[in-house]
Amino acid sequence: MYRDHTKVIHIKDRVIGGGNPILIQSMTNTPTEDVDKTVSQILTLERAGCEIIRCTVPNQNAAEAIGKIRKQIHIPLVADIHFDYKMAIAAMENGADKIRINPGNIGGREKLAKVVTVAKERNIPIRVGVNSGSLEKELVEKYHGVTAEGIVESALDKVKMIEDADYDNMVISIKSSDVMMCVKSHEILAAQTNYPLHVGITEAGTLSSGNIKSAVGLGIILNQGIGDTIRVSLTGDPVEEVKSAKLILKTLGLRKGGIEVVSCPTCGRTKIDLIGLANQVETMVAEFPLDIKVAVMGCAVNGPGEAKEADIGIAGGIGEGLLIKHGEIVKKVPENELLSVLRYELENWNTQE
Repeated sequence: MYRDHTKVIHIKDRVIGGGNPILIQSMTNTPTEDVDKTVSQILTLERAGCEIIRCTVPNQNAAEAIGKIRKQIHIPLVADIHFDYKMAIAAMENGADKIRINPGNIGGREKLAKVVTVAKERNIPIRVGVNSGSLEKELVEKYHGVTAEGIVESALDKVKMIEDADYDNMVISIKSSDVMMCVKSHEILAAQTNYPLHVGITEAGTLSSGNIKSAVGLGIILNQGIGDTIRVSLTGDPVEEVKSAKLILKTLGLRKGGIEVVSCPTCGRTKIDLIGLANQVETMVAEFPLDIKVAVMGCAVNGPGEAKEADIGIAGGIGEGLLIKHGEIVKKVPENELLSVLRYELENWNTQE
């Protein structure tokens, strides 16, 4: 598999590449210079399972905030830089664990060399990011449009720029909103480099369409042994990105542990807000490091039987619901207590099982 042979890279206390577990990334959507708000969001993402976080650094205030944020979180912090090489340097000087740049738009080789010098002094990895939407005009002309081959050539050209500055502590990221173009790009790139790859479908869309595109694209790429870190890019709450990434990895057998939530489709027998309840359960269980299956059923008639394969479950009725374990009814509770009863069971799971 490709990922078994990629270069090992250290990002703070995390390790990627060389067959190490695929790590989940997300990105804050708060103003980075608002330290309190940014830290609060990162801590929420940590609880959801985020393992590397990226923050934009568009100005000096944001760069200076990096150090304050980093002291209050527990996962590696990546500074996202666009165009201004000074911000890349400032972010590293303020403690960024990794930077994301496009060497082609950072201001030329001389300015890139200054960035690389600081990265080398501090042994900070550089993520080389290339997006199909910003592919160079000459490559668009060479390949008669935006193509997978053009994206890969652009990425490898940027990698060489950093290698020419005598540095190879790198991760590569190539993204496109065209799912199959993104897949093909990663297939070509993985065969031509041993740098770790950060994988994602950029501008994937809303929670609905973005999840489908990401699941299809990431599923194909990851199943070929390609990819060392991933991000599910969604127009929405970053917590949803993390939840989706965890499920994609678990579905592909690339990650074990964590609670799996199964829920039935709604039907005419449903007498509770099953959709709302299932979403609440899915968010809640992210807090628990248990390797079990939780069922959320909308019908007290068929719920116990349908939840038989789950370790624990809840099923709704009219104003009340059932707590179920391995298909057997444990007790009946008021509908408004279903979530709290389930939480109590999960909090005490290891003492009961």
